[in-house]
Amino acid sequence: MPHRPPDPAPARLAVVTLRLTDFRNYARLRLRLDGRPVVLAGPNGAGKTNLLEAISYLGAGRGLRGARLGDADRRAGGETHPWAVAAVLDGPHGRFEVGTGRDGAAAAHRRLVRIDGKPRSGPAALADRVPVLWLTPAQDRLFLDPPAARRRFLDKLVAVLDPAHSTRINEYERALRERARLLRKPGADPHWLSALERTMAETGIAIAAARLLAVADLTRAAARGIGPFPAAALVAAGEAEDWLDRCPALEAEDRLAGALAGSRARDAETGGAAHGPHRTDMAVSHGESGLPAAALSTGEQKCLLLSIVLGAARIQAEKRGFAPLLLLDEVSAHLDQDHRRALYAEVAALGAQAWMTGTDATLFSSLGDGARFLRIDDGCVQDLA
Repeated sequence: MPHRPPDPAPARLAVVTLRLTDFRNYARLRLRLDGRPVVLAGPNGAGKTNLLEAISYLGAGRGLRGARLGDADRRAGGETHPWAVAAVLDGPHGRFEVGTGRDGAAAAHRRLVRIDGKPRSGPAALADRVPVLWLTPAQDRLFLDPPAARRRFLDKLVAVLDPAHSTRINEYERALRERARLLRKPGADPHWLSALERTMAETGIAIAAARLLAVADLTRAAARGIGPFPAAALVAAGEAEDWLDRCPALEAEDRLAGALAGSRARDAETGGAAHGPHRTDMAVSHGESGLPAAALSTGEQKCLLLSIVLGAARIQAEKRGFAPLLLLDEVSAHLDQDHRRALYAEVAALGAQAWMTGTDATLFSSLGDGARFLRIDDGCVQDLA
């Protein structure tokens, strides 16, 4: 299908200054940028993915590796140095600053966040200001991985389209953990369990509703065509989503609360919860052939994933007026020339600042002056002529 850029053209979200302190193999790094897409070229192990991971922490969530916060600390001379990332960004409403990092005085799981110098309660505060989408080689097996990986991928897409989704997920997971803790205790207060289950039901059905809306939007976006990339048909396959699809939201909440109450004995033994949106899977099929994604070749699966990510960026640009930051790790290595050109054309049409990595800079040559080319070697960054 022909390339169809979004209409109207979106405003820009772009990093214009980036500072890293003690982030993995970067002791200190300061980059000044101009809003164009960025190509990071260099050998394997040089720090390209580390730089993308640092940028991913400018948004909500646990970063593109999903690592523990302490794992990003720089280690040198037998000492551990807590990391920090700071950036100045141009957004649709003007320039703003974001700072985040691990609190060196606390446990490794605590992450500090500042926006324009003011402390915020946590990473969820970044969801609305800095939406970020990424695709990494680790996701190449997404359609063959367990459902939890696909569910996390889906929720990341939903959170970009609906920033409140991250808060709902956090609230649901807190109630899920607290319920599991209570069920381990003999004689747990049934009234408190009921209150937690009602919270899980209300937030859980809201999560399911956001997923259903997102998969419908993503399927429609992909069907419009992004160059030669295949259209993807997405389904949020879960009990909560199925209830919501067949009955009003209040009835679906009652069904989920009742199911949780009825499974307390079993859940006390297993330590989890037999019902709820935390058990949902994301089913994806090829829009034209109807084949499930898992049955496609590795190359077709990669193109399908790119189609989904680009579709999400397109929806964000149309609904919110600007595209998210795109972090595309080793994205061009397995694409032919037509797919590479279509990818770069879509990035340009979206007005997105895409950060793309590769060992061979020539794969990005068709970007020309439309991108900033940087060479990375052992944590050192310099412009490529």
